[in-house]
Amino acid sequence: MDERFYWLALNIIPGIGPILIKALIERFGNPKRVFKASRRELARVDGIGERLAYAIKDTDVRGKVERELRLIEELNASIVTLIDQSYPDNLKQIYDPPPLLYVRGDLQPKDKLAISMVGSRLASNYGRMITERIAGDLARLGVTIVSGMARGIDSAAHRGALSVGGRTIAVLGCGVDIVYPRENRHLFEEITAHGAVISEFPLSTPPEGANFPKRNRIISGLSLGVVIVQATSTSGSLITAGLALEQNRDVFAVPGNVGMAGSRGTNRLIKQGAKLIETAEDILEDVLPRFQHQELESEDRDLPLGEEEERVFCLFEDEPIHIDSIIAQTRMSASRVSTILLQLELKGLVQQLSGKRFVKR
Repeated sequence: MDERFYWLALNIIPGIGPILIKALIERFGNPKRVFKASRRELARVDGIGERLAYAIKDTDVRGKVERELRLIEELNASIVTLIDQSYPDNLKQIYDPPPLLYVRGDLQPKDKLAISMVGSRLASNYGRMITERIAGDLARLGVTIVSGMARGIDSAAHRGALSVGGRTIAVLGCGVDIVYPRENRHLFEEITAHGAVISEFPLSTPPEGANFPKRNRIISGLSLGVVIVQATSTSGSLITAGLALEQNRDVFAVPGNVGMAGSRGTNRLIKQGAKLIETAEDILEDVLPRFQHQELESEDRDLPLGEEEERVFCLFEDEPIHIDSIIAQTRMSASRVSTILLQLELKGLVQQLSGKRFVKR
């Protein structure tokens, strides 16, 4: 039987969440072996006990799972499981990673360099403008933008990435067969074509309030840092910021007008230690060193240089070189040179110094 059947079956059984599924997979290797195990073997797994062992052995989920598989095929969707190579590396490191993700679109290795952007659903024109600008600048430099496709700041973050041809991932608090909010249907389709729409919830799961705090851990978990733009003192975005800190992610906040209700949450985050940011560069100067360290430890780094990267890299000698000099010598646009320099930084070949100067590592 299709391996996906057993993943879906395990994910559907009531009372067994991500942490227990992770424990079962660590004990038995894969879901098929979980279902083949005896009640006694299952009950020995920490947290399972007799009651859940009986639920695993006796719950009839065949009809639900077969329906899920049919719908997945009809939607041209896919399932990515915790042990698949395509499962996002960043997300795999959190305490309670979802056992499987329903995906429309595709997840790529380059999505490891990701930043989440979230904020108020009742965003001001200023909030939407600054979000689109920062998201676009990050995406232009090869950063994947992650958000929740909600009204306001979330939608602006996705649009900013798409406006420059960048990648973006939307994490839903419902099934991936449901467009929520409804007015985002066109945005949903664009994200699917230029990134991915994902969810841990089974198909046809409605967008109920209890789902959104759960999905927020995925938004922060997929990224290296979370940017909060416009949030009230009770905003759900502050939950995402708290989860990001628990997951050892960087937290950034865009300052807002003092006294405005929509700025109280973000300004409070800054008081509590979140980094105040105004540009994409403010984010990258914190995130890149950690990302480079991770990549340097990786055995499968892709180091070969493209033609334009080679043109820029051959200008480096022993002394630092200013970005304006690189632009003049290569006759490339400033935005293109910035992108190439970022790519060289990601490959650990150059390092940015103060004053837009760069030096060979």
